[in-house]
Amino acid sequence: MAANPEAQTLVEKIWNCHVIAELSDGRTLLHVDRHFLHDGTSRQAFDGMRRMRRPVRNPDLTFAVVDHIVSTLPGRTGESHPPGRERIHALRDNCREFDLELYDVDSPRQGIAHVIAPERGITLPGCTLVCGDSHTATNGGLGALAWGIGTTEVMHVMAAQALLQRKPQQMRILFDGSIGPGVFAKDLILYFIARHGVAAGSGCAVEYAGAAIRSLPIEARMTICNMSIELGARFGIAAPDEVTFDYVAGRPFAPKGMQWERAVDAWRRLETDPDARFDREFAINCARIAPQVTWGNSPQDAVGINDSLPNPAELSDPSRRQALERAYAYMDLEPGKTLEGVPIDFAFIGSCTNARLSDLEAAARVLRGRKVKDGVTALAVPGSMAVKSAAEAAGLDEVFIEAGFEWRNAGCSMCVGSNGDLVPPGKRSISITNRNFEHRQGPHSRTHLASPASVAAAPRQSREGTLP
Repeated sequence: MAANPEAQTLVEKIWNCHVIAELSDGRTLLHVDRHFLHDGTSRQAFDGMRRMRRPVRNPDLTFAVVDHIVSTLPGRTGESHPPGRERIHALRDNCREFDLELYDVDSPRQGIAHVIAPERGITLPGCTLVCGDSHTATNGGLGALAWGIGTTEVMHVMAAQALLQRKPQQMRILFDGSIGPGVFAKDLILYFIARHGVAAGSGCAVEYAGAAIRSLPIEARMTICNMSIELGARFGIAAPDEVTFDYVAGRPFAPKGMQWERAVDAWRRLETDPDARFDREFAINCARIAPQVTWGNSPQDAVGINDSLPNPAELSDPSRRQALERAYAYMDLEPGKTLEGVPIDFAFIGSCTNARLSDLEAAARVLRGRKVKDGVTALAVPGSMAVKSAAEAAGLDEVFIEAGFEWRNAGCSMCVGSNGDLVPPGKRSISITNRNFEHRQGPHSRTHLASPASVAAAPRQSREGTLP
């Protein structure tokens, strides 16, 4: 028990500031500060609003974006991917009817929801933010309490600007020690999931803390919070600090003038009290972490690039042993070997996990002076059109194109496989996305997750188009 019963975690502080009412069944009615809609999960919610004859309660707090089912090809429009046309048109019509701001295909502000919310300053420390997408936890990298919701909840937020929620358990992961060369935020979170499993955070809000987290820039913290979902949690968050305030300052929706000063004063109090109690705690020594690559069909199937793949026969848990055997068959790999030299067919840089400017910069540093091997398809898909413009201003597009990558427009692209960007059956992809489930990037596709630098290293000519 905590020495001080009034001590609070960071999550509890934000939660308590947003309580409207506490119900007798243990649920809490929370105020929602920001709400994002996208083309994939909002249509039925709008239909429900229409049936109830309800307006959106706070249109200024709801933002919509075309990202999941839109083509990323050069010159694309909302018509470019035929299966997505109907949903894109529906989102346009719904936003017009309900007077909501839409970042449409042709907007310079368009991008993936979890990329544009922070870059526009819509996400702020201490705010609550929801979206009909599980990886909304990405926004926790700025010290926001952000989580994914279902379509019915999307309708509830539009109607009431509030949600009924059960308070999660509190979990903290301390990342300490020095981060080694060639190791990135993606490696840190994959390392943790590989050692503690995809259920380690089940039922929890996870706070990421420790010296290594404090040393990371905001975009790297967002990568770690993004993959909280892959360890079973619904929320991921890192305490805001001066790095956070510098990131937020001057963004379009950030407070200005005296409001900014008052906001920063409040944000500085957003930290876990020293004697606050957590239900679960873990500690990771980052000095032990090497670049990670997944080999199976779960994010917990990850190893250091030079490590041998695990042997299912050595596992005592029969269900886990069967899962590994199935993964080996699906991925066409063998236990005991390493991933070094495994040939790949696709390399993908994009998604809400790792498609910000710093991610593109990390990949470009590896790609300079190198070429993608003939026969390997490589895509670079910026997370937003603003990221794309910034990358082009820095000449990064030329680096990708000269190396043999296709330089695309913003969108979810090959992460979700619902927009025309697919890995064909039996082909192998190395990807900076967050999920490597069976068929995730296309029917019978094979996906390896890794950091931007590792993905950039994999298809280069000098290594014969193999995993790094």
